[in-house]
Amino acid sequence: MSPAFRAIAALALAAVSLAARPVCADVIADPDVAKSSFFGGSCPHCEFSRRKLTDASFMGAQFPNAQLVGADLRGAKLIGSNFSNADFTGADLRGAQLIGTSFKGANFSGAMMSGLDAKAASFGGANLADAHADSASFSVCDLKGAILRHAHFHGADIMHVEMNNVVADGADFAHADLTDSILIGGHFEHASFEDTDLSRANLTGAMLMGANLRRADLEGAVLHGADLSGVHGLTQDQVDDACTDPSTRLPSGLKSNGCHRSSTSEPPRPPMPPIPPMPPMPPMSPAVAAEVRQALEHSREAIAHAAEAARRALEEERRHHNNHADGDD
Repeated sequence: MSPAFRAIAALALAAVSLAARPVCADVIADPDVAKSSFFGGSCPHCEFSRRKLTDASFMGAQFPNAQLVGADLRGAKLIGSNFSNADFTGADLRGAQLIGTSFKGANFSGAMMSGLDAKAASFGGANLADAHADSASFSVCDLKGAILRHAHFHGADIMHVEMNNVVADGADFAHADLTDSILIGGHFEHASFEDTDLSRANLTGAMLMGANLRRADLEGAVLHGADLSGVHGLTQDQVDDACTDPSTRLPSGLKSNGCHRSSTSEPPRPPMPPIPPMPPMPPMSPAVAAEVRQALEHSREAIAHAAEAARRALEEERRHHNNHADGDD
């Protein structure tokens, strides 16, 4: 490699180092973080456990495996971000907004989530055991394979949600709205669906042994292959409203009559989640702004040194070429 090429490569590397330098908000060491905190950029394994983050905004943040055990996130906004495999055990998320964010494999066990507003968020494989999500909204979310054991969803909005293969034994869905949701293969043993709207929900192959279905709306719900043996409060009128088949297991005294009262034999698929808007760039704290200015100055110096080295190397090659030319003459 010629000296000129090495100098030009150094110039390119200096420019790349400037462009690739991560810029994100401070991870403040003080447990009491200001209300107006904004967080963005990338910070895997960030430690926020038991921090006060009320009304904080996480926009475009890449925080996989972050630790938020017992964190106070009341009213926080987590938008267009990645919190996969993060630990929210016992965190307080009451009134928070979780929009277009990934929580795949995250742990929300025992979290306070009442009044939470989640839209187009992914909780695939997440653990929400014993979470308190009364009156929360999970509209158009992905909860496939989630652990919902003994979770509280009383009065929650769970419409158009993918809940295939969830483990929700003992969960409380009383007065919740699960219209048009997909609950195929889910485990709902001893769960409560009292006064729950399950119209057009797909419960194919679901396990509901010992569940409470008193006054549940099963209009158009698909119960093919579902096990409802030992459920409480189920009436023949409810069975007639639903779509059953010979593989549906019903309590003694009730019989399957197909889909006579239903307008369709299969419920419609939930709508595709909307693509979340690109979050705005969060404002920089003074400390981050100073760091960026310093990085820019260092990068300018590196580029200037590389440019001077390239100029000298080109002059050296030019002299070397002229000397060879004079020798040939």
